[in-house]
Parts: sequence; C-alpha cells; structure tokens
Amino acid sequence: MRLNGKTAVVTGGASGFGEGIVRKFLNEGAEVVIADINGDDARAKAEELNTQHCQVDVSNSDSMAAMADYLREHCGVPDIVVNNAGVTHLPQPMEEVSAEDFDRVFAVNCKSVFLAAQLFVPVMKARKSGVFLNMASTAGVSPRPNLNWYNASKGWMITATRAMAVELAPFGIRVNALNPVAGETPLLASFMGKDTPEMRAKFLSTIPIGRFSTPNDMGSAAAFLCSDEADMITGVCLEVDGGRCI
Repeated sequence: MRLNGKTAVVTGGASGFGEGIVRKFLNEGAEVVIADINGDDARAKAEELNTQHCQVDVSNSDSMAAMADYLREHCGVPDIVVNNAGVTHLPQPMEEVSAEDFDRVFAVNCKSVFLAAQLFVPVMKARKSGVFLNMASTAGVSPRPNLNWYNASKGWMITATRAMAVELAPFGIRVNALNPVAGETPLLASFMGKDTPEMRAKFLSTIPIGRFSTPNDMGSAAAFLCSDEADMITGVCLEVDGGRCI
C-alpha cells in the first residue's frame, strides 16, 4: 500500500505499459483515473478494475484542460501525473517519414508533457507537492536505425524530465522517467515494422536478459518512483530494459 491515500492520472492507461501502471497503482492503494484517447477502451478497463476514467487527446490543449476539469471535480488535484501516452512512426529511413507522422509523434510524445505541466505545475506549486512520471525510452539513450524521429522525441522526453526536475525541486515537486525497451504492447508491431518470429528474435538479441519489457515491469518501477520511498529521487530516467543500454 505504498500509494495509499494518493490520487493519480495515467494517460494511455487503457492498454500496454499504461495499463500495467494503473493496475500496480491500484494494488498499492492509489485512486487512479485512466485517461485514454480511446474512450470505449478506457471505460471498459475502468469497469474491469473498478476505477475512474476519462477520454483525452493528450496532444490537444482543450482536451487536456477538460481532463484537468474532470480530475478536479472527481478526485481533486492529482498527487501523481503519469505522462505515458505515446505513438511512433513505422520504421523507415528518416527522410521518408511524412511531415504528418513527424508532427503526430512530437505532438503526442512531447507537447503532451508541456500541456500537463501548464495544467498541473501551478496547483502543485501552491500545494508544495506532486510527482510527474514521464514515459521515455531506451530509444532516447541508444537509438535504433529507422526510428529516428521517435528516438528524437524520447531524447526530448529525457531532457525535459531533467529540466523539469531541477526547476521544480524547490517547490516539492519530483519528476522522473522510465526508459523501457520494446515491450508486449500495441506499439510493438509498429516498432518492428511487422510482428514476425524473425523480427522478434532480432529485437530480443539486443536485450541481455532475453525478453521484452512487460506492463508489470513498468508498473513496479513506476510505483517505486512515485512513492514516498523515492522522496530523494528526482531527475532520474530509470532504464527498465534488461540490460539493453549497457
């Protein structure tokens, strides 16, 4: 019950790593709102887990503001904001990625964090407490070829996490990130281009522990970093990657 009495919102919480974080937070005693662009999935997952939900497009300022209004009405200012929602482009040479795909990757992966900061930093400052957890990636540490602009967006996330941490620490706000390796999530096929035994073997050969990250891996790491046990930890981008970045 490390998160007992705390409230959290998890974007992209209806599936993948986000769902793993939601499940772990609930098991640790938190009150959790599942926020997801797929409203039907968010509702179904919330009913399954007996928690709250709202639909949100994290790249849209009006939609994010509506999410913040929902949170204020139903659970108050969240103690924990998990910026987990993310997208990628298909593997291809960098010059072949369309401008539309580039804009979408940076809007969802990067602008979303900016919007969350605008909405929640002022109220966290006034309260003198709060935790942000951003979902970065090993792609931002050790880039893979042909995922260039996704890699860049996650490198941005790592720098943003550290910049937020150093600026917000005097106000009692901690900011950390997770760097997972590719995992058993809906994005896996997009990372690989196609989900075949051969492509899986190629990806797994780069991970010393020999398996993909799982939603449970992310949930366990997230619960620690967002708990009071990690009160002295800020600006950390924790690699949960089975040794890939060694």
